[in-house]
Amino acid sequence: MSSSNEAGKPGAPGHRSLDSVRAGLSRRRWAEIRFRFYGMVSLAMGLLFLLIMFTSIIAKAYTAFQQTYIALDVHFDEQLLDPEGKRDPVTLDTADYGALVRQSLGLLFPEYKDRQQKRALNNLVSSDATYELRRLLLAKPDLMGNTNRIWLLADDDVDMFAKGQIDRLGAEADRRLKDYQIAWLDKLQEEGRLEKRFNTKFFTAGDSREPELAGIRGAVVGSFLTLVVTLVLSLPIGFATAVYLEEFAPSNRWTDLIEVNINNLAAVPSIVFGLLGLAVFINFFGLPRSSPLVGGLVLTLMTLPVIIIAGRSALKSVPPSIREAALGVGASHMQTVFHHVFPLAIPGMLTGAIIGMARALGESAPLLMIGMVAFIVDIPSSINTPATVLPVQIYLWADSPERGFVERTSAAILVLLVFLIVMNGLAVYLRKRYEKRW
Repeated sequence: MSSSNEAGKPGAPGHRSLDSVRAGLSRRRWAEIRFRFYGMVSLAMGLLFLLIMFTSIIAKAYTAFQQTYIALDVHFDEQLLDPEGKRDPVTLDTADYGALVRQSLGLLFPEYKDRQQKRALNNLVSSDATYELRRLLLAKPDLMGNTNRIWLLADDDVDMFAKGQIDRLGAEADRRLKDYQIAWLDKLQEEGRLEKRFNTKFFTAGDSREPELAGIRGAVVGSFLTLVVTLVLSLPIGFATAVYLEEFAPSNRWTDLIEVNINNLAAVPSIVFGLLGLAVFINFFGLPRSSPLVGGLVLTLMTLPVIIIAGRSALKSVPPSIREAALGVGASHMQTVFHHVFPLAIPGMLTGAIIGMARALGESAPLLMIGMVAFIVDIPSSINTPATVLPVQIYLWADSPERGFVERTSAAILVLLVFLIVMNGLAVYLRKRYEKRW
C-alpha cells in the first residue's frame, strides 16, 4: 500500500515515467501537425506554380484564336484577268490577282504615290490575299466584271497592332509599322474595314513561313498517324509480353535478365530511342525519313517498357483466389489466364497503355533525330508521307523570330495540354469505372 502511494507522488519513478510518456505524445502530436503543415504548403506551392504556368500560357495564347481581316472593294477587271473573255480555267488560274489588291488599296489611299509608301500600303494585306481572290473567282466565275467587298487576311504586323501587341506610342524605329501605316489602319478602323474574326486557319492550315497563315492541322494529323502506328504495334506486343512474363515464363536467369532490361529501358532517355530509330529503321531498313511510320516505330520502342510494366502490375493485382478457383473447377492454365485473369486486369493494363500514349504524344526529342523537324506545309495523307508532330511544331515556332509566332506557339502548347489532359482523364475514368477492389 505504501509503494502505491509512493508511485503517485511527484518525483517517484512511476510518476517520472508517466510524464515522459505525456511529453513524448505531445512531441509526436506536434511533429504530425508540422508534417501536415509542410505537406499543405508543398501542395499549395505546386498548385500555385501550376496556376502561374497555365495563366502565362493562356495569356499569350488566347489572341491566336482571333485573326485580323481587312475589307477591300475588289473589282474583278475582265480586261486584266481574262482579256480574251474565254473563261479558260488555265488563264484564270495564272492571272495577276495581286494587281486587283493593289488597285483596291490604291483607291482607298490615292494620295500616296511614293514607291516605298505604295509598297508599305500593299504590305498591309497578307500574301494569301491573291490566292484567296483566285479561289473565289474560280469557285464563282460570275464575279467577273463586278465589284465586291471582300474580307482579306491582314499581314501579321497589322494583326499584332490590332491586338495591342505593338505600341503606337513607341519610337517609330522600334516598331515594324511606320506612323503613316498606323494612320492608314486608323482610317480603315473608322470606316469599318478592319475587324478581328475567329482564326479558322489555325486549325485548318498547315505550317507556313508567314505567321498569319500558319496552322496546326498538319501537325495534328501527323501526331494522329504517328500515334495510330504506335498504338497498333505497342498495345498487342506490350500486352502479350506482360501476360507471358507474368503468367507463363519460367523463373530462370533469362527471364530475370529480360525483366531487368525492361525496367532499365523504361528509364532510358527518349533521345536514345531516336538514335536507335535513325540507325536501324532509316539507315539500315531504308524506311522513309520524317514519316509517321518511322515515328510510330520509334515511339513504340519507347512506350513498350511502360506498357509492359503497367500490364504486369495489373496482372499481379488479380487475387490468387481467382486462379485457384478456375483451376479447381477444371480449367487449364491457358483458360484460367485468358478467361478469368486477363479480363479482370484489362482496366489497369489499358490505364498504363493510355499513359504511355500520352507520353508518346508529348515527345519531341526522338522524333527530331529521325527528321520530323522538317518544314512540312502539306497535310500528310498516309504513314509514308513526310510529316511533323505537334511537339516538334511547337519547337519550330518557338525558334521563329516573328512576334506572331509567339502567340501561336502558346496556342499550340494549349492544344497539346488539352489532348494530354483528356488522355490522362480517360485513363483515370477507366480505372475508376472498371477497377475492382479485392
